[in-house]
Amino acid sequence: MFNRHDIQRNRCQLFGGQAKKGYDWWWHSFTGHNAETGEEKPFFIEFFLCNPKLGEEKPVFGQLKENQDAGKRPSYLMVKAGAWGKGAAQLHRFFGWKECKVSFGAPFEVSADDCYITENEIRGKVCVSKEDAENHPEYMCQSGEMSFNLKIEKQVAFNVGYGAGPLFRKMQLFEMFWHAEGMKSTFSGEVIWNGTKYTVRPEDSYGYADKNWGKNFTSPWIWLSSNNLTSELTGKKLLDSVFDIGGGRPKVGFIPLPRKLLSAFWYEGQPFEFNFSKFWTGCKTKFDCRENDEEIVWHVEQRTWRSKMVTDVRCKKSDMLLVNYESPDGKKRHNRLWNGGNGKGTVELYRHGKLIDKIRAENIGCEFGEYGE
Repeated sequence: MFNRHDIQRNRCQLFGGQAKKGYDWWWHSFTGHNAETGEEKPFFIEFFLCNPKLGEEKPVFGQLKENQDAGKRPSYLMVKAGAWGKGAAQLHRFFGWKECKVSFGAPFEVSADDCYITENEIRGKVCVSKEDAENHPEYMCQSGEMSFNLKIEKQVAFNVGYGAGPLFRKMQLFEMFWHAEGMKSTFSGEVIWNGTKYTVRPEDSYGYADKNWGKNFTSPWIWLSSNNLTSELTGKKLLDSVFDIGGGRPKVGFIPLPRKLLSAFWYEGQPFEFNFSKFWTGCKTKFDCRENDEEIVWHVEQRTWRSKMVTDVRCKKSDMLLVNYESPDGKKRHNRLWNGGNGKGTVELYRHGKLIDKIRAENIGCEFGEYGE
């Protein structure tokens, strides 16, 4: 079953060749409420590690022409923080590897100055001036300020199985690995976003925590997840439920596996899994993701011998942002990677052809992007 916590998979994976040709990140998204008005706002925080074995005293930016001309690949710890909705922005703070401490054991730990992350805690501050954002395109971000001090409880995991198992990790066969230690998580604490305080409460934080690592990024890149779910059949909130969909075009070595997604729905204690690597389940996937003038739209259909899941999600582009990364080789391939936390939609679940529930999903974390070869 996929709901198996494994902090060994959640530890830093930049060993061997990936230490100088790889990235590893821990992603967190959650909802806070304005301490004065109660207004809801979704946030995200990520610690992104790139090529530590190539580290220098200062961060090495792959987008700088002088580094490209010198054949230098990017090397740094990047703390990414930001918000969706009105005024959506991503903020990046960079550290050279001599400023960082990384524990490769389990539970993992990463720290640099006042930024810190481990399994159940994350804190720090990211501040980017308007002048720096404009004068340093290699920072790949907007301007603003965000500080955060949060506790995390990871309640439901999506352990994808063989693809992220010890042998595959050691051989580094996949181009991009995924493990969601906390696809349903609660967050508590506070965020200060551009001078405004937001309180984060476990009961309505709708939190999510996962990690990716590898040598490059998938294209297309798809992610959908929510635990703010309501049954349209009964009208009841589903308090022990969460779904998670991710992937697009994984590669094993140099061989692409087109149009493959990994998905799981933990429905009130019942597992529904759609995992192409578990071939004996007969998993089949069809999906269509597109962009129009106002929205990003996702339609995903998946089935196994026993179950079926149909997911329809929309998110306003005005609530989203184009999230930025560079690959460990220094190339920035994704330039229209839409990323949001205010998606809305429905999920239909079937077992043996019978409709189990039609679920309304809100506060959906969502991503879609694609680049040409």
